[in-house]
Amino acid sequence: MNCTRSQRHAGGPPKDSCHTRFYMTDKILVLTTAGSKEEARKIARALVEPLLAACVNIVPHVGSIYRWEGEIEEAEEWLLMVKTTRAAFERVREAILELHSYDVPECICVSIDDGSLEYLSWIGQSVK
Repeated sequence: MNCTRSQRHAGGPPKDSCHTRFYMTDKILVLTTAGSKEEARKIARALVEPLLAACVNIVPHVGSIYRWEGEIEEAEEWLLMVKTTRAAFERVREAILELHSYDVPECICVSIDDGSLEYLSWIGQSVK
């Protein structure tokens, strides 16, 4: 929406009602961790090869502190950042649960509200 000068704050940024940019997409970021580089790569390939994910970033040497069976634990893990679509999430979650060595693997879905239109389009084209 275009604003006239009178609709803007004097000397400040435009009013929200004039230049609001709000998008919701069907793209999501799924987070999970793995206990080794090999396991992380295995999960990543199992998601990208069958077109469940466009891309999986593997972040090595993530320090995790968590409570497990009543005890405080520390571990070095590999964080996987999975770019996919909401429609593929259930299949991504099932694949992670099937492939993972953990009893209770992390599988968190984060909505992507906005981003580079070209990148978001590429995710959509890369996931079936």
